[in-house]
Amino acid sequence: MMDALSVVSQLRDLASEPQNREVIVQDQGCLPGLVLFLDHQNPEVLFATLQTLRYLAELPPNISTMKNELGMMVSLENLMAREGLSVDITALAQEVYDILNAPTNPAPRTPEREQRKKSQFFINSTNKKAKSVTLHIQGLDSSDQRGLCEEALLKVKGVISFTFQMASKRCTVRIRSDLPTESLATAIAATKVLSAQQVVKNEAGEEVYLPLNPSGLEVPQNSALPDYFPEEEDESPEKKTDRAISRTTAKVDSNGSWLNAAASFLTKTFYW
Repeated sequence: MMDALSVVSQLRDLASEPQNREVIVQDQGCLPGLVLFLDHQNPEVLFATLQTLRYLAELPPNISTMKNELGMMVSLENLMAREGLSVDITALAQEVYDILNAPTNPAPRTPEREQRKKSQFFINSTNKKAKSVTLHIQGLDSSDQRGLCEEALLKVKGVISFTFQMASKRCTVRIRSDLPTESLATAIAATKVLSAQQVVKNEAGEEVYLPLNPSGLEVPQNSALPDYFPEEEDESPEKKTDRAISRTTAKVDSNGSWLNAAASFLTKTFYW
């Protein structure tokens, strides 16, 4: 059963992949639906919507279409002025608004300026590094299991964000650099129905599974909305070969049919 949070979370996951960004923006139902989600009362829906828009705005040709979408800029302005929201939400709304409202032909950015621009969006005042970990999750077969996994990861202090690739039973998790990867396995194993292995690359560049020991590690609990950090190039899957490994058999994840279903949901639920 689709609802606002599940739809926008899936759109965010799709938008995190660069090859999907043009398709999402050009779709007749997705962008108008995202605009309407900016007025949602659920902070989780708001944050996921803003993350999605931020991903989509990373493709320069999308910016004009997004800016001219009916209600986009007004909704962002209203969100920035809305009381009772977390700093993460209002700051991200401001970031998206500034990107869409920037001059169409800005001065060329040097690598230093580009890095500074990215850091303003992705890194909070603690300025601590983050790393990305890709997990293969045994038992991740349905939306119910995905929900269990989401709840488990959200409780771990140091987990920043995560995206799922359901067809391959994978989850890419951004975590603080000082959080042991085994903590993720411990939290996931606590669901009693899921278990996790890390996806890494061996010396030959092949993806393999690296067992994680969900030992008696005490998992730090977190109740706050996670911060948002950048992924680094080729950071995950990582190159590690010091533990037993097994070869992966990843499936191809096809997003087209789901995008059509999401657009249909948005069109039927939010008709302009």
